[in-house]
Amino acid sequence: MCRMFAGQDPDRYQLETRRMRLNGQSTSIRLENSFWGIVDEIAENEGLTAPAFVSKLHAEVLELHGEPKNFTSLLRCACLVYLESGAGTNSAQIAAE
Repeated sequence: MCRMFAGQDPDRYQLETRRMRLNGQSTSIRLENSFWGIVDEIAENEGLTAPAFVSKLHAEVLELHGEPKNFTSLLRCACLVYLESGAGTNSAQIAAE
C-alpha cells in the first residue's frame, strides 16, 4: 500500500512559493505543486486568476471567521473540499497518476 504513496513523482510534492496580494498586502504563499495545480484549476473554473481566487477566498474567510490561523492549511483543505465535491475531475485524474 505505501508504495502507491511513496512511489509518486517527487515533483508533485515539491514546494513552490508564489507572491501575491491579499487585501492589498503583498505576501508569499508556499504550497506543494499538486495543491497549486488544484488552486489553478479552481480559479480557472471560477473565471479568475489564481491570485484573484486566493485573495477572494481570504476576504470571504475574514468575513465569515476572522483571520485564519494558518491560511496555507486552509488552502490545502479548500483543495480537498473541491476534490471531494467531485468538481475536480482534472486534478483528481492527475492525483491518481
